[in-house]
Amino acid sequence: MKVDVPVGVSLSCDIEHRPDRPLPYRARARWVDPVTKRRPSRSESFDNKHDAKGWLDRIQRAAARGIDPATATMPLGDYGDANMPLAMRGLEPKTLDPYLAGWRIRVKPTLGHLAIPTILNGIVDRAVYTWIDDGCGRSTVKNTLAVLVRVLEQAVRDGIIDRNPAKVTGWQDQYKLAEDEMDDPRALALPNWHTLTRLADALVARSADNYPGWGEVVIFAACTAARIGEVSGCRVKDLNTEEWTWNIRRQTTPSPGGLMDKATKGKRARTVPLIRDIREMVLRRIAEVDRDPEARLFTGPRGGRISTAVLRDATHWDDVVNHLGYEHLRRHSLRHTGLTWMADAGVPVHHLQKIAGHGLLTTTQRYLHPDKRSVTSAGDLLSLHLSTTVGADLKTA
Repeated sequence: MKVDVPVGVSLSCDIEHRPDRPLPYRARARWVDPVTKRRPSRSESFDNKHDAKGWLDRIQRAAARGIDPATATMPLGDYGDANMPLAMRGLEPKTLDPYLAGWRIRVKPTLGHLAIPTILNGIVDRAVYTWIDDGCGRSTVKNTLAVLVRVLEQAVRDGIIDRNPAKVTGWQDQYKLAEDEMDDPRALALPNWHTLTRLADALVARSADNYPGWGEVVIFAACTAARIGEVSGCRVKDLNTEEWTWNIRRQTTPSPGGLMDKATKGKRARTVPLIRDIREMVLRRIAEVDRDPEARLFTGPRGGRISTAVLRDATHWDDVVNHLGYEHLRRHSLRHTGLTWMADAGVPVHHLQKIAGHGLLTTTQRYLHPDKRSVTSAGDLLSLHLSTTVGADLKTA
């Protein structure tokens, strides 16, 4: 199809179906630059024709308002870098520095790869929670959200979007919710194996293709107390099927160029056990990739990398957990489930700390049953008393 727009830019748009590709629908827009007379183009690939057409529609609407199609399709990260001086004008240096740090360290890795018109309030909400979940303080989250608001406000002034989706409210309440979770992660754990498998089956049933891999990801994450990004980053070579352990050394996270693999949180590799209940599944998935050591153990139905957002959208997670009566349950709750079960099974707290990859023992102790926690606390008090006594004795001597 070809669309003529009233600003003197003639857009030529088409959608090509390439069934041999992981994302088989390629949308492409071409136009003649009225100044240079060159013929630039932009293209993007999608897994369905509807999304491809939606991408072209956004370009056409932007061009109709006089916006260069190249600007209209620019990812947030590139747009922000190019327009940062305009977006930050009027700020004092002492304010600018933490804003730019938030842009570089948090906004770009989380949202930088997204086209600006696709960024909705819900996406910003989830990004804010990700920063909170990573341990960012209130002021850090506030500065990070502020720079995002300013960049997207510039996009509003440029006519790329009609309103600023980063002007979210209630994130302080979300922060309080995260603090409550960190204080009592046991409250977010699933109660037993039956509930876990019921959740996994329900998620598979709600997915468009009834892909069993979604359920296997959920069960594997809970039984290894791992993050979804770490499950996505798991390769066959990381698994020891003689000792039945998994060496967690990478995670899959959003980046300006899409999903990418990087070191685990805190850059600490760790080894976790693979319990009997999931060993048959692990062997089957290894066989499905012909034991290729570089192959991912888990992928999406078309072989793509998975993330917590991909899992949520593909399985209609929010609808499923609400229907099952677990409104509080998020993907990270699977990790809480595994650590809680291990603590209740009697795994010593210092071993549990290594499995979890926690830097502080006090973080791990939150997973202990209150009765066990009181015993552990009593031991800590005794250790403190003895160390104080030793110090006093040395001073006396």
